[in-house]
Amino acid sequence: MHAPDPAHPFDLEQVVQYTLIFGRPGMENTWQGIAFDYAFHMHWQTLFRFALCWALCANSAAKSSVVRRLALVMVWPGMYHEAVALYNAAFPERPLVAQYGSHLNILQIHLPDDQAHNFLDDNALCILLHNRIPLDWVDHAYTYGVVYLEQQFHNPTMSMDIFKDVDNKCIEHVSRYGTPPTIPQWDGWREMTEDDHYRLIFKHAEERLLPVPPEAAGLYYYIGMDPNWVHLWKQTAAHSMLPLVPTATNTHLYPD
Repeated sequence: MHAPDPAHPFDLEQVVQYTLIFGRPGMENTWQGIAFDYAFHMHWQTLFRFALCWALCANSAAKSSVVRRLALVMVWPGMYHEAVALYNAAFPERPLVAQYGSHLNILQIHLPDDQAHNFLDDNALCILLHNRIPLDWVDHAYTYGVVYLEQQFHNPTMSMDIFKDVDNKCIEHVSRYGTPPTIPQWDGWREMTEDDHYRLIFKHAEERLLPVPPEAAGLYYYIGMDPNWVHLWKQTAAHSMLPLVPTATNTHLYPD
């Protein structure tokens, strides 16, 4: 299984298969930002943003810092729109012309580890502008930012004050701009196929043979749940009172 091609990042079915094999859903180290529910369905919006990030971020020691900053930018609706408006006002003779199509010209960022702390919101916005990323793509990536922050809140790796500040700024932007629109063909939950089901069975069986079998870790959503909450889901008590949505999907890898 080859890694997704940065020049053709939106073959999302390839991203799905790559995630099932190397993202280890249901085990430790599930990749950040991709929304899984308890039936191991994956949310298309988060897969889309994961693919976009894969295209923009080179494999370097500071990649996690770049991903985090891009997630923060994308969880604030309207922020990229404001940046594009400022850019067009500053350079009216060459306004931003977004690139679309099956082949993209992407300049990946290579950030040394010792510069990770200097990579800020403006740097993330510059990457998007330099690569002429369309506004509707960043709008569509909003859910990835929400899920990424949820996962950080679920297993805190930074100060809780940072998450609260991010959540408050997200609410402020949602109040001003509303929840960003989605791209219909890349929206909703992707259900597991029979091949996916057996692929995970075999992967979990391999993991159980390890000296210390891994435990399931990470954030999982109720089946059918919309990941887009106004507040960070794990920051409120409301999630403990949410009912499971009835579904015919089998949530177990192994038959009873």
